[in-house]
Amino acid sequence: MTTLLWIIAATLAVSALSLTGAIALFFKEEALKRIIQPLVAFSAGALLGGAFLHLLPEAAEKMGAESQVWLIVILGFSTFFLIEQFIHWHHCHRMPSEHRHPVTYLVLISDGIHNFLDGLAVGAAFMAGPGIGVAATLAVAMHEIPQELGDFGIMIHGGWKKSKALLFNFLSGLTMVLGGLIAWSLARDIDTAFLLPFAAGNFIYIAASDLIPEIKHSENICKNGIHFLSFALGIALMYLLGLLE
Repeated sequence: MTTLLWIIAATLAVSALSLTGAIALFFKEEALKRIIQPLVAFSAGALLGGAFLHLLPEAAEKMGAESQVWLIVILGFSTFFLIEQFIHWHHCHRMPSEHRHPVTYLVLISDGIHNFLDGLAVGAAFMAGPGIGVAATLAVAMHEIPQELGDFGIMIHGGWKKSKALLFNFLSGLTMVLGGLIAWSLARDIDTAFLLPFAAGNFIYIAASDLIPEIKHSENICKNGIHFLSFALGIALMYLLGLLE
């Protein structure tokens, strides 16, 4: 399979996860909470593992362990911070009843930007090699599932019909394909290795600033143990993928 086909297949597969939001219709909120929080912890571990065990080692190998690699990591981290500050984007892993003022169109726009950046990350990862690409795709995919459940809930809570919510959520997800294609197109003219530390910065920001804060305040020791185990399993998955490359 050529690199372009890998990128298209991976980004389309992750985009299709936007349809998983419909699962929210078949569960009560309490059941969804029990499902989503371990998934959030698992995705945080997968994102950090993807950044530190795959993207950054590959970036250091291709670019050298120079200060510019780490500056680009900071740039990637800061880009997501900037998005969050100026368009009030955040990943949503809360239940519909926990949102007093649903902002459905803002959620779609910000999610589209996020998916586009994820597409750049996945595209750049596949340009570095199939193994790196698969690791980045899985890290993104694990994060998309709880996010899409939350986003779909917000749109339904905001008065959208189920069919409309699914359609627009899927269209927002397709910006990931665009990001992947742009990364592939750029690679024909320039060295896109700089996108690897940029993507690592994105992953680190999402995990540390957005995901971990949602699971670290529980006073239930059992829940905390489950969350940490899920987090560790996410890292372990990325480590095992590294062994298989």
